[in-house]
Amino acid sequence: MRAALATGAGAPLSLVEREIPEPGPGEVLIRVTACGLCFTDLNLLRGHYPFARFPVVPGHEITGTVAALGSGVTGLSVGDAVGAQFLYDSCGHCDYCVSGDQILCPAKRITGITNDGGYAEYGLFKSGYVTPLPAGLDPVAAAPLMCAGLTAFNGLRRAGATANSRVAVIGAGGIGALAVRYAVAMGARVAVIGRSAEGEAAAKELGAETYVASRDTDPAAALKAWGGGADVILNAAPSNEAASAVLTGLAPDGTLVLCGYDNTPLTLSAQPMVLNRLHVMASPSGSPHDLRDTLAFSARHGILPAVTPIGLDGAPEALDAMGSGSGGGRRVITFA
Repeated sequence: MRAALATGAGAPLSLVEREIPEPGPGEVLIRVTACGLCFTDLNLLRGHYPFARFPVVPGHEITGTVAALGSGVTGLSVGDAVGAQFLYDSCGHCDYCVSGDQILCPAKRITGITNDGGYAEYGLFKSGYVTPLPAGLDPVAAAPLMCAGLTAFNGLRRAGATANSRVAVIGAGGIGALAVRYAVAMGARVAVIGRSAEGEAAAKELGAETYVASRDTDPAAALKAWGGGADVILNAAPSNEAASAVLTGLAPDGTLVLCGYDNTPLTLSAQPMVLNRLHVMASPSGSPHDLRDTLAFSARHGILPAVTPIGLDGAPEALDAMGSGSGGGRRVITFA
């Protein structure tokens, strides 16, 4: 099989040929249909994760079909359409695991960072972390739901977004665009905060009722003028500064949820937080049951991202373009 390898921090992707692996006990061999390119993959190559295992096949937005089953695997059959996510596996016995919060397990392993992921024609995955795709969900367009969709959907619901909420989304790129569509489908009123006025038409097309260009307008003041502030602000931009700038745009008892961030300190003003009982939280992808809910909600409401298919050979160039900000949309590696 063909695969792309990250061989070390700072090293480019290497395209190689490998033997197709055999599934062991509790493992599922997936013939990969598609794997989305995520900014996390770029950060892996840049050496941002000290826990990464090199060499490793990147990629954690994976769809495919079951090619073979290891011993002891139940609930799946050869030929099933499935997805694999950011969470590769967890210990299975800590308090977080037994309560269904495997994503918080201290011993969790990460697909495409500590264990081989989806930049390959085949991959081995743990059976409890392989999720069936709902019928009719296009596997190529659905690939980014395994991370971007899961992160957006889970972030919104853990922050308490409801049909009565005013939800603001910072950045309407990969995670942000899906967050807007999910919030609209939940019945919430939605505002989008972008950098320039050029993003307004696209945000309105996604379903936002309000758009704020942060280069021209104080986003916190604009949100306060929007019915008294947002009940939930989801930061999908890779910028802590953008998140800090909108804190006072929350309504009392509102929540700022970080899905995007950078490596700088997060600076927040304590006084408005105390006076208005504001909340700040982060949402790291999700657990297997969260992905099932994300996919079911996406299928029910017809929510799929716009994607551009590329071949495996195009992955290095696409990651370079992503790093320079010229990616031009969501790229998904597809395998014939």
